[in-house]
Amino acid sequence: MMKIPTQTKKDLYTHIAILISLFLVLFFGFFFVYLPWSTHHGETIKVPNLKGMSMEKMEELVESNDLTYEISDCTFTADKPPLTILSQYPLPNALVKSGRKIYITINSETPPTIKMPGLIGLSVRSAEQQLLISGLRKGIVHEINDPRVKEVIEMQVNGRKIEAGATIPKGTMVDLFIGNGTANVEMELPDLVGKPLDEVNIILAGMNLTVGKIYYEANDAYQPGVVFKQVCATCTGTSIHPGDTIDLWVVGGGENQ
Repeated sequence: MMKIPTQTKKDLYTHIAILISLFLVLFFGFFFVYLPWSTHHGETIKVPNLKGMSMEKMEELVESNDLTYEISDCTFTADKPPLTILSQYPLPNALVKSGRKIYITINSETPPTIKMPGLIGLSVRSAEQQLLISGLRKGIVHEINDPRVKEVIEMQVNGRKIEAGATIPKGTMVDLFIGNGTANVEMELPDLVGKPLDEVNIILAGMNLTVGKIYYEANDAYQPGVVFKQVCATCTGTSIHPGDTIDLWVVGGGENQ
């Protein structure tokens, strides 16, 4: 059998050792140097809180944090400005890698339209709940003369009457008109002359009438503090309506109101 020279064996082992060394260098270099560098191994970014921001400010913040974004949904919220960020995923303060995409939901520029719910005959609280369920908001509550106590009699939007079923933008503010329990009927004008002012105030409040201006003047025919003249500018003859105003003249030297 032919023998391999000793020098040739040494060269062979040397080449094998070199190949093994190169393999190990490449192996460890790839897995422990190149991959960590290319994938930013061990480097994380804290996701910023984007909620409530405008699109412009959000884009600047996302870019400065080496992240990207995508609009995943668009909805409408009445109390938020248009194109405001409503929600995001991943959530704020989550740790992600560079270049991670943040999915956001923004507030729509145009509110959807809905139908006005029927509120006539409901209490203010029930009407408010119905408005909330429908995506509308309660505006100003006005009391008017009507025998129906605290019941909704009419709805208005921007000063105009609106009927149930009418199309209306979501988030619209609706004013409610409710009854105060007093019918809009004519009453006989009370005779207040000769009565003390305190008593007159009680009488007018009980009749749902309003005290207007009070003039204090001297009058020897009556005692101080007593009403000696009354005038109702809105009255017709001896008739008066709930809510009308009566001006009074009182004996005394007090300041006119």
